[in-house]
Amino acid sequence: MPLEHNAISWPYTFNPSYSKAIAYFSMEFAIDPCLKIYSGGLGFLAGSHMRSVYELRQQVVGVGILWKYGYYDQDRDEQNRMEVRYREKDYSFLEDTGIRVKVSIAGSAVVVGAFLLPPKTFETAPIFLLSTDIAENDHLSRTITQKLYFNNTETRLAQNMVLGIGGAKVLEAAGYQPQIYHMNEAHSLPLAFYLYEKLGNLDAVKGRLVFTTHTPEAAGNEISSMDNILKMGYLSACTQNQIHTVVYPEETEFNHTLVALRMSKACNAVSKLHAEVSTRMWEGYSNIPEIQAITNAQNKTYWADDILEEAQSKKNMSRIASRKKELKEELFKEVALQSGKIFDPNVLTLVWARRFAEYKRANLLTRDLELFKAMLSHTKHPVHVIWAGKPYPLDLGAVKVFNELIEITKSLPNATVLTGYELKLSKLLKQGADLWLNTPRITREASGTSGMTAAMNGAINVSIADGWIPEFAEDDHNCFLIPHLGHENPIEQQDQFEAEQLYKLLLEEIVPMYYQLPHEFEKVRYNSMHEIAPEFDSGRMAKDYYKLLY
Repeated sequence: MPLEHNAISWPYTFNPSYSKAIAYFSMEFAIDPCLKIYSGGLGFLAGSHMRSVYELRQQVVGVGILWKYGYYDQDRDEQNRMEVRYREKDYSFLEDTGIRVKVSIAGSAVVVGAFLLPPKTFETAPIFLLSTDIAENDHLSRTITQKLYFNNTETRLAQNMVLGIGGAKVLEAAGYQPQIYHMNEAHSLPLAFYLYEKLGNLDAVKGRLVFTTHTPEAAGNEISSMDNILKMGYLSACTQNQIHTVVYPEETEFNHTLVALRMSKACNAVSKLHAEVSTRMWEGYSNIPEIQAITNAQNKTYWADDILEEAQSKKNMSRIASRKKELKEELFKEVALQSGKIFDPNVLTLVWARRFAEYKRANLLTRDLELFKAMLSHTKHPVHVIWAGKPYPLDLGAVKVFNELIEITKSLPNATVLTGYELKLSKLLKQGADLWLNTPRITREASGTSGMTAAMNGAINVSIADGWIPEFAEDDHNCFLIPHLGHENPIEQQDQFEAEQLYKLLLEEIVPMYYQLPHEFEKVRYNSMHEIAPEFDSGRMAKDYYKLLY
């Protein structure tokens, strides 16, 4: 029979191997295209995890935030440049649990309401989504949960408090008693101080708290002033002296990731390489756990095309090739709709699609514009190139690159930039792509899970050997690796060398193989699909969390 904890019920009995009670806190969850409470990779990871929880019958409850306007809706202005829009979202499939808890934020009592995503809706773990946009609050309090990754510092701290403290109180009100609290990134860190206040000592907190760190990038390892931390009430009832003694004796400012490490019994990075990078990053700091590797993964049940998967299981490479053309035609309908360009499904199609950030180098392929244009328009061996992805709205450099690519491709019939990169378009691009391009500067990409779901759908990774790629890649067998310089080299040298190597790889190996040796190309495609699972299916990751982290 389903197990119930007041407001929570599961439509399955727990697998005895996974019956330990877990609460999984994440700022975003990418569950379904209609539930717009995510921005990118962190959410895609959390969404796949929650689906695998359901498949494995694990006792896990998700805790997130019900973002009224989501992250943002990516549109175009009159000149086709990127435009940011915020639209109110309404979800009839969420259940108002009636649970209301109070969180003291900057001296004011803010009421947090809890809405439940039932497991059967999308076949996930039950997920509590928290909102301050309820009648009990004043206008300022209601704005806290309006926008994901809002740029105001105090608002972001308040959001963390709603997630961490509000989430813990909601679980208590629901009658759910987690044995382990899992912080997916440090956004929910106020949870640790709430537990510290309740339990009275750090060892007791560590016995219940684990942490996943997702990025070596400074923007993902937030630092706050102690004045702000104290003003907001971020530490619950803990004093500055207590926290200074317990978790950050070296720091004059509040380093969220470092504090999360010091208050957790276990921590994981999101790939083997990322574990090495993170260990070096935090070496010399005392009282932190070993940073072990639990490589990110994605849910194959959700992402893979059923026809492609059946053809892969039968090693039917001709059916894989024909199905890819059918899927390319579906993608090209979207290309025509957005750009007015008609693409040919017989043409080799390369896609770069992910969050726009400077280190990911969306424009590496256009570094030599003449060579780029010549590759697109080659008489016998042309190439389609498609870009998509969402920059952070206030990352003006990333938005500038996005708009520059629109200008570059505007007059080119074989290249385009698509907007609205969310779950639906992401799946469409991966199913329609022949090649999935990944060009981060080495050691900067912690995991990079988009290449996993691309491989599940017969798109071959063309990638720098960063993040998860070294754990999968066999060059010319299941992917194509771009030679790279070491991260210690100047950025300009890295970019120039790797752009040259990318063009050499495309023009001298991949493009000729696609057109002149199609059977060899299809072998690489098949190997990529065949070898991606089970290691990079999120079922493995969900099992690893129980085995290694919980």
